Amino acid sequence: MTRGSLVFLIAGLSLGLTGSPGAAQVFSSLAEIDVPSTGVVEEPSLVTLADGRVLMSWTEVSGDTFAKVETAIYDGATWSAPVTVAEGDDLFISYADFSSAVGLPDGRIAISWLRMNGDSYYDYDINIAMSDDDGKTWDSPIVPHRDGLSRQHGFVTLLPDANDGLLAMWLDGREYETGDTFGSDGADAGAMQLRATTLEADRTLSDELLLDDRTCTCCQTSAAITTDGTVLLAYRDRTVDEVRDISVVRRVDGTWTDPQPVSGDGWEIDGCPVNGPAIAARGDHAALVWFTGAGGVPAVKMAFSDDRGASFGPAIQIDLGGPAGRVDLLQLEDGSALVSWVEWTAAGEVLLTCRATAADGCGDPVAIAVNRTGNAMGFPRMTLAGDDVYIAWTAPSVDAAGRPDDGTAIHVARGTVDLSE
Repeated sequence: MTRGSLVFLIAGLSLGLTGSPGAAQVFSSLAEIDVPSTGVVEEPSLVTLADGRVLMSWTEVSGDTFAKVETAIYDGATWSAPVTVAEGDDLFISYADFSSAVGLPDGRIAISWLRMNGDSYYDYDINIAMSDDDGKTWDSPIVPHRDGLSRQHGFVTLLPDANDGLLAMWLDGREYETGDTFGSDGADAGAMQLRATTLEADRTLSDELLLDDRTCTCCQTSAAITTDGTVLLAYRDRTVDEVRDISVVRRVDGTWTDPQPVSGDGWEIDGCPVNGPAIAARGDHAALVWFTGAGGVPAVKMAFSDDRGASFGPAIQIDLGGPAGRVDLLQLEDGSALVSWVEWTAAGEVLLTCRATAADGCGDPVAIAVNRTGNAMGFPRMTLAGDDVYIAWTAPSVDAAGRPDDGTAIHVARGTVDLSE
């Protein structure tokens, strides 16, 4: 079913799908496209492949425990038939920690998902599989961490690496004793760690590296590569005083730096907010966006770098006053950044985007979608393919009569960004 454009006005904001003047400040065109997913689905994720096509991954749930990780590829006109990458009763399903993929320069595709490995629901391993036939088949999965413990391992970010390798970065719970409550930390729980390794083209793993020995428990990681190959990895850090602000570690000429605090919010919170940052880079430029609740005031902020992430400029607040966070970010070739986040308004849960620069901050935000029935949008995800931006999110599904049921449905919009100026 083609949804096309909608006509709506939300709390003084232009809904992007109208093609209104407000939307034109971000997109020259924007409309929903059909999606290949059916059934009860969880968090979608998007990635642009080496040839410019877009791959979407998602999880489909059946019954109380059975689930499948699926993928499909969009060629600009149609989706390929969905392919099941993994399935079973032991997949770890989370609204915040979900499957994602990356395209490698040689045309291969890598994907990650989580599989339980112990007695606790929060004992699970990262699984990574590769495809060399356009996602039609996938090889046997590899676990990048080698502790062999029934602990929490997740929030993985994948990037292409040198010599057709794959760089994997994740949060690791081998020193974290409490695994019973997602988003909560006990006083004697130990600490989650930030670790990384490279999966070489021959399926061997490089040394496993400890990048930070104390991080927030369950916030997404995000990474980007600059033109010279510098890797920027953003995550929510955690001090012994329970300050959970955003830090960045960099890999420069093959060597990882010490963690660099970036946000400086001073958000002291006894428990994980389940709200990670997003970072993007193009050329020497990078942008970073994050959520904070410092001082009891929720905010979405961003900062820019013109030295490959070695330093960031002052933080710019971009929200409208009621942000839920759940941010994503694209760095555009003109130096601006496209930001998305979720905001609570009088109209409900709203997915917003804006185009931002270091000099002018965020332009007028555009509302992409509205959910009036509670918390259902999850963590919206974006990818850039040429001048086209694809945005995926979830919303309550409806039955044949158009009535909301108990499930969620995936929505995808495609917009064109004008980079002529």
